[in-house]
Amino acid sequence: KMVDPTLAEMGKNLNEAMKMLEDNKRKVEEENEKKYARKDIPGPLQGSGQDMVSILQLVQNLMHGEEEEETSQSYRLQNVGEQGHMALLGHSLAAYISVLDRERLRKLTTRILSDTTLWLCRLFRYENGSAYYHEDDREGLLKICRLVIHTRYEDYPLEGFNVLYTKQPVIYISSAARTGLGQALCNQLGLPLSCMCRVPCNTMFGSQHQMDVALLDRLIKDDVESGKLPLLLVANAGTPGAGHTDKLGRLKELCEQYKMWLHVEGVNLATLALGYVSSSVLAATKCDSMTLTLGSWLGLPAVPAVTLYRHEDPSLSLAAGLTSSQPVEKLRALPLWLSLQYLGHDGIVERIKHASQLSQRLLENLKNLDFIKTSVEDELSSPVVVFKFFQEYSNRDQTSHAAQASSIQHPIISNERHIYDTFNQWLGEQLAQLVPASGVDVVELEDEGTCVRFSPLMTSAVLGTEIQDIDQLVDCLKMKIPVLTSTLQLRDEFEQEVRRTVGLLYIEDLGWPGLGVVRYNYHSDGKNDDKQEKELEKINTELLKKLNELESDLTFSLGPEFGGQKNCVYIGMVTEDLDVAELVETIAATGREIEENSRLLENMTEVVRKGIQEAQLQLQKANEQRLLEEGLLRQIPVVGSVLNWFSPFQASPKGRTFNLTAGSLESTESMYVSKAQGTGSTPPPTPTSSFTKQRLPGQKAFKRSLRSSDGFSETSSISHCDDLDKMDQRPPNLSPGQEQGPLEMERAEEQEVVQAKTDTEDVHSDKSPPDCSKVEDQVSQR
Repeated sequence: KMVDPTLAEMGKNLNEAMKMLEDNKRKVEEENEKKYARKDIPGPLQGSGQDMVSILQLVQNLMHGEEEEETSQSYRLQNVGEQGHMALLGHSLAAYISVLDRERLRKLTTRILSDTTLWLCRLFRYENGSAYYHEDDREGLLKICRLVIHTRYEDYPLEGFNVLYTKQPVIYISSAARTGLGQALCNQLGLPLSCMCRVPCNTMFGSQHQMDVALLDRLIKDDVESGKLPLLLVANAGTPGAGHTDKLGRLKELCEQYKMWLHVEGVNLATLALGYVSSSVLAATKCDSMTLTLGSWLGLPAVPAVTLYRHEDPSLSLAAGLTSSQPVEKLRALPLWLSLQYLGHDGIVERIKHASQLSQRLLENLKNLDFIKTSVEDELSSPVVVFKFFQEYSNRDQTSHAAQASSIQHPIISNERHIYDTFNQWLGEQLAQLVPASGVDVVELEDEGTCVRFSPLMTSAVLGTEIQDIDQLVDCLKMKIPVLTSTLQLRDEFEQEVRRTVGLLYIEDLGWPGLGVVRYNYHSDGKNDDKQEKELEKINTELLKKLNELESDLTFSLGPEFGGQKNCVYIGMVTEDLDVAELVETIAATGREIEENSRLLENMTEVVRKGIQEAQLQLQKANEQRLLEEGLLRQIPVVGSVLNWFSPFQASPKGRTFNLTAGSLESTESMYVSKAQGTGSTPPPTPTSSFTKQRLPGQKAFKRSLRSSDGFSETSSISHCDDLDKMDQRPPNLSPGQEQGPLEMERAEEQEVVQAKTDTEDVHSDKSPPDCSKVEDQVSQR
């Protein structure tokens, strides 16, 4: 068909116009989109994405951080080993296997789960058991509690909390259990805290960290009589603190009597895989459930914990969450399935046996050390070693301390324990820093206080601890024990010296691991508190700086970052050769010197200010006097110069000088007369320490003399006599402390030759024949 050219042209122009409008609109939208992306989207997500190398580089930077010299984290990563790689491979394979078809996935997960459960039950002597794999080590106990609730309360699925309200359940847990376990169970189960009963440990007989079975029996009877239902007991095969094992055999009998569920957890369960197992730990195989943490025992990263249990009704296990119908959840056992096959039975037993040998090696060395007290339940097979620094009292002090111990809360006993806790805290931190491969840490025990713990089953596989690390740990401990004992013995002497010294204030800080804390007490002159506090801070800060400049082995600091006293000097650990009296006197003298210098500076500032004002007044008076003496005509520029030329005016120069020592203005007339500047009065001496002590070459400050003084005194006396002989042989014009250089030697020889010639002339003047041989011999000798 024919189209009107005008309409065709119009349509063409319209299309071009619409295209231009759409293009402009698209450009605006793209620009807005780019602006939005640059403004609100994080950097790595901008553009078309990052490549694999960049992403892995980012992960590496996040893992190691900016400082690659951090040895602790890198050391931990280096000891993952091939068995760790198998565990990490299991996580990747689990994600890959999860994309298989449902039937093939079901068969594969069933095989993995059944194999792993069978292997673990055979390894740890737990026959006919089922397994639940979980990431959080408390989750297994939580599922067991739900299983017991479903078992003991038949109407719980229908009635819910109403059944629990009519007959309140009770869960018993040891007071030595890990912190927060009971509260976490109550929060997850929706139970009040009154459902949790903490059972005390033995205090009169047996171990102080084992559950008191007789007291537990009475508690259960009381709960039954009050209408409550004893539900579950959590026992320990290796307490989190000291590694002690409860009396599992008696606890199992008690649980069977009251139809309670017995759950056991702890690090000592790892010894069930060994050939020889102590009877106390072997009783754990008869319990209803146990939780195993294989990751730390075998050094396997990111492997789940395992809870082994025995129960006949699979429906209740499904209701409690111990089993799942989802095949993907069964793949949690895949990392363990791979790692156990890689290690084999011999590899698993060897790792656990190696950790036990490390404990025995450390325990044998600790028995030979003085001032070290161990807290071990079973020395033959204990995989946990707990020790502390403790100094026994002397025989003369035992009676007084026994009398003090009769009072329950005696302040001396309380302070003494606090000091020991502080010292053991310092000891544990020092050992962990010096020997990081040992894995020692600090633990707080209810009865023992602060102790140092060595638990190789939890750390040796990851850190790669070896026998030489234990030997190095013992060597470091031997070096620290003398420092601890000497510091503990000198603390009282330091306190007494500070309290006797004027100007010093002793600050009692039981949480400071060192000799003590001292503060220089600023003498206020009626100043307000704010200004006095600033002056006190200034003086003690300068005092700390001066003490650190001294050549000594002591450490002076401002104290801990949090919780320390302000404006104080904290003195660290010391050795037995410390001279406490010299240290205290030096601190006091240095403080007085700083205070007097600050006061001198303040007074000098005030004197100078007044002197300037007085000088200005005298200069003004001198100008007025000069006008009166010279006359008005001499002040006119041209007339004054002509008049001075015809009739010079003789005026004596009058000046003033300001004496800083006397703080006054003085006339300069004496300077013009004598043509020299006067010295004025002698300035006061700079305040220094009056307690000075002669030291041997190389001897540092605050050190006592050697106690073996026999050979030392002979050597010093001989050297002293030699010094006196050398001083007598010096020329008379040379001072005792001055060295005789080449120039001085030449001058001395010239003087002696001149003296010889003078003697010769004296001989000729007496008209007697000179004895030339004597003169020549004397000159040659010179």
